[in-house]
Amino acid sequence: MTLIFDNRYDALGERFYASLYPDPLPNPRAVIFNDDALETLGLKQYGLDDLLSFFSGNSVPEGAAPLAMVYAGHQFGGYSPQLGDGRGILIGQIRNKKGTLIDLHLKGAGKTPFSRMGDGRAVLRSCIREFLASEALHHLGIPSTRALAVTTSNEPVQRETIENASMLMRFSESHIRFGSFEYFAYTEQFDELRQLCDYTLENHFPQIVQNETKYDDFLCAVAEKTGSLIAQWQAFGFAHGVMNTDNMSIIGQTFDYGPYGFMEKFDPYYICNHSDDRGRYAFNRQPLIGHWNCQALAQALSSLTTSVAAKNMLQTYQDTFIKRYHALMCRKLGLMETIEGDKDLYEDLLDLMEGYGIDYTIFFRSLSQYHQNDDVGKITIIKSCADDFAPWFKRYNERLALESLDDNDRHEVMKKINPKYILRNYLAQLAIQNSENGDHSDLHRLYTVLKNPYDEQPEFESYARETPPWGQHLQISCSS
Repeated sequence: MTLIFDNRYDALGERFYASLYPDPLPNPRAVIFNDDALETLGLKQYGLDDLLSFFSGNSVPEGAAPLAMVYAGHQFGGYSPQLGDGRGILIGQIRNKKGTLIDLHLKGAGKTPFSRMGDGRAVLRSCIREFLASEALHHLGIPSTRALAVTTSNEPVQRETIENASMLMRFSESHIRFGSFEYFAYTEQFDELRQLCDYTLENHFPQIVQNETKYDDFLCAVAEKTGSLIAQWQAFGFAHGVMNTDNMSIIGQTFDYGPYGFMEKFDPYYICNHSDDRGRYAFNRQPLIGHWNCQALAQALSSLTTSVAAKNMLQTYQDTFIKRYHALMCRKLGLMETIEGDKDLYEDLLDLMEGYGIDYTIFFRSLSQYHQNDDVGKITIIKSCADDFAPWFKRYNERLALESLDDNDRHEVMKKINPKYILRNYLAQLAIQNSENGDHSDLHRLYTVLKNPYDEQPEFESYARETPPWGQHLQISCSS
């Protein structure tokens, strides 16, 4: 396998990472490959054997510069002074067909100097969950790291039970985190902190790299990307689960998938991580935690920025989040022309949905087929409580009357923002169980569905149904 590498992160020097090669999986087996991404990255030309060897750590192409990145981070509010890639290795950086610099990162690649007490391995369930979630968000239009492949083996690793060691090859424009800057700030390596900032600006924020106030502007640019991302999480009902600063991407992508969950029955207090016993990262706290994390980043960069930089950053985050979330929620209701009172309209709707435990995704998709002044009971998800929703629909009909789009045009717009298919935890769990037994067909079908979340896909109608009772209380933790 021949790849052309452009290893810019490696050029930063040894204070930023530890150089090492992956610990290969023995007797690797392919689980799932992302064919579309292989094509985009110029990897489609290689045969299955070459790709399997690469994605399982058994071969490292010439020109790669494999390394484990060092970083720190606030975890559940407490500062951890050194974290780093404890089970992942940045294999190298290449250019995609558009010329964009891309990290190839192998997760589950074995012990590194940052593994602490871990074995450096990932297991099949965690690799599948990240593969599915990262691709699901990407195809919903939400910024995310992406997945190239999952491979597995018969190497045993101990978690709650004995599981098979597996690897995930993921890719992104950057794997730099908020915690990367915290590490250099709190260890008082200020030259390296400036070096990391300059690297990030040059490669990911070139539009501001020449500004006299580039470090202040950098904070605001990160705040804007982060605020927009979390607004999308809230509008689509996605809960990340572990919003530690070491899990926050500096370029505003969803990053480091663990105990995530998509909202099913609407519950603003939804906690997807059963290890989060205090609800720090509950769904309705995500916007606040995004603000908190921005504040932590501003503190880390205070030696490079002006006295007003943190204030401007936090205001930018708040303004961006509010504006983006409002626009998305109005669009989900089919409102193209925002007017006073729209916020009350969708907030009152969410209160109703919470009170009756209405499935978030199914309701909004059904609303995308609602004609003005229809019988409310035609929306089957609320049929049993239609009388209680009727006053809200009266207001909604009055609001729709002020719109210029007719029903059919509005429906087309709404179907492009209200998905029919999301990654429900029970669907992921079924795919994982079958894959652990050697049958990957359900995983491949689910992946096919998630690549087209806004399409009807009548052959996969069952994937759009409400979660069955047995799947409504699945507990997911940080364990991998």
